[in-house]
Amino acid sequence: MSRAAEESNRRMLRARDAMDRGYAQPLDVPALARIAHLSQAHFARTFRATFGETPHRYLQRRRVERAMFLLRETDRSVTDICFQVGFGSPGTFSRTFRDIVGRSPRAYRRESVTAAVPTCFAMAWMRPSD
Repeated sequence: MSRAAEESNRRMLRARDAMDRGYAQPLDVPALARIAHLSQAHFARTFRATFGETPHRYLQRRRVERAMFLLRETDRSVTDICFQVGFGSPGTFSRTFRDIVGRSPRAYRRESVTAAVPTCFAMAWMRPSD
């Protein structure tokens, strides 16, 4: 791997780590591009080439993953969870959740049963594939 490719990967990982840590915060491409020290257009293209999805889609999926956990493990309302994971409106949250998971947040909560298996296996099995 060339030094340039290694540096590019490092920058993309830095931005993705920021999204993983701050998924509930209002993050946008300009802020993430600054973290990666790249222009907005170059950042968006490189992120997609590196991880196979746009920064926006990655952030949405990360938020939905966290919402899935909260829906399974807590009794908080869907609206509370929506805002806690960083969505701005319950409608956008429900639509995005349904697009990624295949059912509404309420249906997911009803149908999900916490299994007595190690967390690492449950997380891998429950991870939404898009």
